[in-house]
Amino acid sequence: MDRVLRVANGQGFWGDSVEAPVQLIRGGGIDFLTMDYLAEVTLSIMQRQKLKRPETGYARDFVELVDRVLPDLLEKKIRVISNAGGVNAPACSKALKDVAAKHKADIRIGTIEGDDILHRLDELIAAGAPLANMETGEELATIRDRVTAANVYIDSFCIAEALDKGAQIVLAGRVSDPGLALGPMIHAFGWGREDWDLLAAGTVAGHVTECGAQCSGGNYSRWWQVKDYAGIGYPVVEVLQDGSFVVTKQPGTGGLVNRWSVCEQLLYEMGDPQHYISPDTMVDFTSLSLEDLGKDRVRISKIKGAPATDSYKVSISYLAGYKASGQLTVCGPRAVEKARAVAGIIWKRLEDVGCSYEETNSELLGIDSCHPGIAAPPADPPEVVLRLSCRDTDRAKVDRFGKELAPVITNGPSGITGFAGGRPKAQEIVAYWPALVPKELIQTRVTVE
Repeated sequence: MDRVLRVANGQGFWGDSVEAPVQLIRGGGIDFLTMDYLAEVTLSIMQRQKLKRPETGYARDFVELVDRVLPDLLEKKIRVISNAGGVNAPACSKALKDVAAKHKADIRIGTIEGDDILHRLDELIAAGAPLANMETGEELATIRDRVTAANVYIDSFCIAEALDKGAQIVLAGRVSDPGLALGPMIHAFGWGREDWDLLAAGTVAGHVTECGAQCSGGNYSRWWQVKDYAGIGYPVVEVLQDGSFVVTKQPGTGGLVNRWSVCEQLLYEMGDPQHYISPDTMVDFTSLSLEDLGKDRVRISKIKGAPATDSYKVSISYLAGYKASGQLTVCGPRAVEKARAVAGIIWKRLEDVGCSYEETNSELLGIDSCHPGIAAPPADPPEVVLRLSCRDTDRAKVDRFGKELAPVITNGPSGITGFAGGRPKAQEIVAYWPALVPKELIQTRVTVE
């Protein structure tokens, strides 16, 4: 009988449910648990943390999770793969060793380094990698002095290498999101670097599960059909050697897995469906066969892949100015009309003191925030929330915006309330700069202790 590899994902982003991975571990029936913490802005935050305190720069939530579930992980022999290492995998590894010592447990921790190229940008440019913006063609020099993070989406074979060396917990930085699931498949089945169809299958499996419960009823368009959102189950893929797999969830959990919940996730962040580029292969999403087996089980098979490109994608973050946002509740007769008048009053007062902004936004929550200009507002609602926002490269101007909201409560129209939490302060805007770098210029290092 073919071996079935069971890979679950308990974290779709840093801030996802802290109970989901605990549920998956204690529910059992899985071989590997993946945990995805990173987004482009997350890496920038981690870099800033590390600059202030060299022992930080990773997802501390992951360390707290391991502290909570380590005995269960060891008892059930579940191995964990995560990008919680952020920009400081060695520091995260040290924190995990302290947790292991606390539990008097012996665990092997693998760390993967080489994706963080913030300190190598000038070197790489000199070596012939311009790191130009993939969307605009601009040279990196235009924002070089404002770069806050730069990370390469490295391939999944480094994860497999760590597992081959016996790692029970694998800490990576910016591997690809699907790679967290593909790595264990490469390790378990011995897939090679030119097994394009198999690598494509593993990439699709990882893509389906990378956002956690988004394929098992979360963020589902037919939300009313989902039972027990409170106890929603996170996804498990059951993978065979030939690359075919079943998407499911643990018995007794809420949510649902059906053809449509899986299809919605398949389309998530999809560019060209015939040429989905990953560090490991090129995937043709139009080739796959999808079969709803019922009872929260969907089989995907017949996935075709093609040779990988000779470049890695680079995620670069940079400072792009400042923003601030605040809101007021406007109530009483003609509330919508009054709220629009209040917005005009505030923007005019700011203009009168020399504060014009590169961009402003006025929204009426419940009226035109999500779908401006599409639907007519309800007739004379009794109240509406006015949200104002501004953006500019001048921090002082953005801070000045925050001082103009509260006064209108007493020096503007009647029926204004809901201002709380203090004056809105300027917040840094972190923008995204996608680029490419030749694979030959990137070296990864895998250490298992």
